[in-house]
Amino acid sequence: MQRDKIKPILFSIIKHTPKEEMRRQVPRDILSGIMVAVVALPLSIALGIASGVGPEQGLYTAIVAGFVIALLGGSRVQVAGPTAAFAAIVAGIVASDGMEGLVAATLIAGVLLMLMGFLKLGVIIRYVPYTITTGFTAGIAVTLVIGQLRDFFGLTYPAGMPTVETVDKLEAAAMSLGTVNLQALVVGLVCLGILFGWPRVSRRIPGSLVALAVGVALVSGLGLDVSTIGDLYVVSGGVPEFHLPQLSLELFRDQLANGVTIAILAAIESLLSCVVADSMISSHHRCNMELVAQGAGNIASVLFGGIPATGAIARTAANVKNGGRTPIAAMTHAVVLLAVLAFLMPYAAYIPMPTIAAILVHVAYNMSGWRNFAHVCKTASRGAVATMLITFALTVIFDLVMAIGVGMLITVVLVLKMVSEETEVKGWRYYCDENSEVTHLRELPKSVRVYEINGPLFFGMTERIGDISVKEFTKYLIIRMRGVPSLDASGMNALENLHAYCSKNGVSLIISHANEQPMKTMRRAGFVDLVGEDHFRGNIDDAIAFARQLLDEEERSGKPLAR
Repeated sequence: MQRDKIKPILFSIIKHTPKEEMRRQVPRDILSGIMVAVVALPLSIALGIASGVGPEQGLYTAIVAGFVIALLGGSRVQVAGPTAAFAAIVAGIVASDGMEGLVAATLIAGVLLMLMGFLKLGVIIRYVPYTITTGFTAGIAVTLVIGQLRDFFGLTYPAGMPTVETVDKLEAAAMSLGTVNLQALVVGLVCLGILFGWPRVSRRIPGSLVALAVGVALVSGLGLDVSTIGDLYVVSGGVPEFHLPQLSLELFRDQLANGVTIAILAAIESLLSCVVADSMISSHHRCNMELVAQGAGNIASVLFGGIPATGAIARTAANVKNGGRTPIAAMTHAVVLLAVLAFLMPYAAYIPMPTIAAILVHVAYNMSGWRNFAHVCKTASRGAVATMLITFALTVIFDLVMAIGVGMLITVVLVLKMVSEETEVKGWRYYCDENSEVTHLRELPKSVRVYEINGPLFFGMTERIGDISVKEFTKYLIIRMRGVPSLDASGMNALENLHAYCSKNGVSLIISHANEQPMKTMRRAGFVDLVGEDHFRGNIDDAIAFARQLLDEEERSGKPLAR
């Protein structure tokens, strides 16, 4: 199947998979979908609350976006829904601009994602450096943990104190240390211990589900003074309903930056999840179709009361481990969650808030990638480590857009510096002793000078062309360009300046072994006509022979040797 094809992979699977094989696989996919729904249920509720909306909105997202993205997606096993990566961003938008602002931002993001897919820009995501993804992922994890301090410790924040930004939440938590609810803390610690320890007991039953049951049993059974979801939210069942709030051009304009942020993060997270899934099942996803599906899924999600969604690595991995191999599994997961929402949602009111906080702290730990973070700090260059740390800090202190923007800018500068160090302009050394021990020498007329350029010739490197000089007796300057893979406008301008310098000093320029891209650039700029077509030679020996041919016979005596 073509990787860049704009066609849902489900349709290709149905068309090309033998009927007998599909009959065997569909029951496995349905069973896997049920298991993934069990994993997704507590996570969706917790992430809905962490995003500043209600528990139902988390489930709406998993149901609507999960189904649409699976139906239209480019991955066999991707499971989409609300994720921790979006929690802080969504909470900030809801707190400042309400659900109308979130709907506008997500609609913008959905359209951008679809455009990225149709324009086949999915491959661009691979150019986001590992240091930046590691930095902002760890930053999002820290942001998520800070957001759970109030519920985990049962704190009472000062009335009227703003707690939208991460720094504000941290300050409010520090000022509220005297209000710690020990009963809430005990519930949170017990649930957190279960989440970390349960995988040693069973990997079939999700630890988050066990933590929910234990948390409810502790608070309800012992009558603890601990806040529950029902104390803070009005919990109701029912299926998601289509709703289009009043939107305006001004609102869309105000939410453009947030929409771009959501689109960038959704693209990165989804395609990274697809790559991880590919490695688990030895398959290949359609990155552009996946972007189109993510866009459609996000648009559908907010129109049915949900929040932004993206591919979820944990749920995708659970799908693979339970035998899911087609999008039918992810679609089944959405249908099962719909049934839970319709018939069992009122019981979510009994879930303690410290349990929700513990689940989110565990999610943050798993997504933080702290081992990768530490490994980069130990093994990468100082520039790479600085990029990762700056991205991390900006994610926590400011926002993701600034973090990625500054991180990419620093990366570009570091790449230019690294490439510039690889680019060199070197003149040939001349040996006048015919008995020199240096081998592989070429016989070169005294009035011919040779320079070699190695490495790409573009802005940042062009000043090295200024190092080229000629002697009073030089008549021909040969520039050997076999080591120049690329040439941009700045490099072209530097060569034109070199030609002007040579003309001023009565020296003719000869170009040796220009590669395809630099040759096209020079021809398009008119440089070939300026220098002369016959002054472009295929190799260095041809260039030297051509220079010798143009010299007078009387200048052949006293020839130096050159390497």
